[in-house]
Amino acid sequence: MTRLPRPKLISQARALKNLVEQLRDIPLLAVDTESNSMFVYQEQVCLIQLSARHIGNKETEILDFIIDPLAVSDLSALGELFANPAIEKVFHAADYDISCMKRDFGFEFVNIFDTYFAAQTLGWPKVGLSSLLEEHFGVLLDKRFQQSEWHHRPLSAEELQYAQMDTHYLPALRDIQLSALQQAGYLEEAQEGFRELVDLPAADRSFDPDGFWRLKGAYLLEGPTLAVLRELYLWREKTAQKRDVPAYKIIQDSTLVDLASAAPSSPVALQKIRGITKQVANRDGKGILNAIDRGRKETPPRRNPQNRSAPEVIARYEVLHTWRKEKALARGVESNVILSKNALWVLALRHPKTLEELAVIEEIGPHRRAKYGNELLSLLKGV
Repeated sequence: MTRLPRPKLISQARALKNLVEQLRDIPLLAVDTESNSMFVYQEQVCLIQLSARHIGNKETEILDFIIDPLAVSDLSALGELFANPAIEKVFHAADYDISCMKRDFGFEFVNIFDTYFAAQTLGWPKVGLSSLLEEHFGVLLDKRFQQSEWHHRPLSAEELQYAQMDTHYLPALRDIQLSALQQAGYLEEAQEGFRELVDLPAADRSFDPDGFWRLKGAYLLEGPTLAVLRELYLWREKTAQKRDVPAYKIIQDSTLVDLASAAPSSPVALQKIRGITKQVANRDGKGILNAIDRGRKETPPRRNPQNRSAPEVIARYEVLHTWRKEKALARGVESNVILSKNALWVLALRHPKTLEELAVIEEIGPHRRAKYGNELLSLLKGV
């Protein structure tokens, strides 16, 4: 890993106040976070990394800071920087960072540049940060720390440098991409995508008991199998909460759907389900079989016509999804560059029939509405 000057660790309220004063008038700030989502039932942001340009003696240097939110209880002053429209905030794959910081700290964000989405809009073949840093700066990231337990303290010097690398090169990468977007004529499209990030909702810690409808493959199930899936879903969540681990570490989503479909009634049958290892069967076999038995006795849940699981909504979504995929392939970009997945669902649910009805769908900005509006309405007429 490339050695950089040690970042300044901010772990006291006074140091944070001084930092905000230092950064208040800068034009650009790179931002990233580290969370502990792989290790606990309810994740939290454990680090906030910042990198800022500093011009001194006619040379530009990057100043790196790492804020410890587990040590500083009040981060409200930092929110002033994120909400300041005069400061451009540069992220790589901003969705997760923004939604988590909104949830944990109530921050709001304006004026965003996302190097991940910019790379996708440009049709670059590799869009991951490690690939981009290696290609443009000859920097190799040490992948040993990708799955670090960021809530443990103290953090090692190597872990802190790994976190630092996630923002240190973002200002320079942003400059490269801004020029490329302007030359390719894609800047307006990219900026529309950046603006959508501002309205991302805060990540929701609350458990949705109807979340089983959103599991991939759930819409293919019917009647009693849906009741079984619901009971398995509820059992998994309760078990994850009790053990303080992420739900997926109990059982994967795909395995839940397979269990509901097969509904095994014995330990032997249970172990034939893909994803049910001997260890899982020994640890959770009784709980799984009890949940399946409860599901068999329950009244099957009804599909809400305004729910994504409604057949007519799914049919519209599939048509839109296919169209988006074809558009993306023809242009050589990722599908979300054409339209976000959320926008497809909103279109499928609202089923607009006129340009006026399409215009009030906030998930589709004016650039994409002008570019794809008539095509989308034509597609939706047939479903």
